[in-house]
Amino acid sequence: MTNYILFLLIILFTNIIQGITGFAGTILAMPPSLMLVGYPVAKPVLNVLGLLSGIYVFAGKHGSVCWKELKKIVAVMAAGIIGGILIKGLFAGKEQILYKILGVFIIFLSVQGIYTLKKGDGKDGKKADFAAQERAKDSPALYLLLVLAGIVHGIFVSGGPLLIGYLTKKIPDKVSFRATISTVWIFLNGMILADDIRMGLWNAELVKTQLISIPFLLAGMFIGAKLYARMSQKLFMMITYLLLFISGVLLLVK
Repeated sequence: MTNYILFLLIILFTNIIQGITGFAGTILAMPPSLMLVGYPVAKPVLNVLGLLSGIYVFAGKHGSVCWKELKKIVAVMAAGIIGGILIKGLFAGKEQILYKILGVFIIFLSVQGIYTLKKGDGKDGKKADFAAQERAKDSPALYLLLVLAGIVHGIFVSGGPLLIGYLTKKIPDKVSFRATISTVWIFLNGMILADDIRMGLWNAELVKTQLISIPFLLAGMFIGAKLYARMSQKLFMMITYLLLFISGVLLLVK
């Protein structure tokens, strides 16, 4: 019982963060949740909460969604998710290895992002950012990042940090950024939910846990949305990169 109470409190706290950034809730919640309630409970419950948080943001910000980028992201990441589901079967019982690799990569992305943000504080920061975005438009590495994000999402429902590496170069506006990444989870988490149902993960006890968790999700998202509305663009991006770093460390020490 204590573990489940702690699990619900983790959902509350991480969805405050999810309400601010649109992505970090699940990956921050996953490591402690795995230790508290195990993979068969944590993965499907957090997946559905990610889907619901996406609907929550989309309902209020659907006019700010960048549909052009959304279509590309969903198409490429969906292929990655299928690959992730297959890889998950190969690494059954060895998920620790995948977590370590992901953790190192996430820390690299976060350090790179913080460095770029600090560099952009200079006199020519805006010009440098614009030039970087222009160069990134057709970069094959960005699409590889989306495939990797899909694979990771298919395994751990935690593809957000890798997707951030793509979106921060494509959508600099924080409102459109948050609305778009939140809408992505509606489509992709829906795919994972369908696979979880196919695998027979859902039972009466899991449904009960899911229903109890929803008020904690809504409370966290509400608080996060209030905090998000008061943040500057620079602070928003700095928090995003710092959360990426924390996520990577959590994956390494899990």
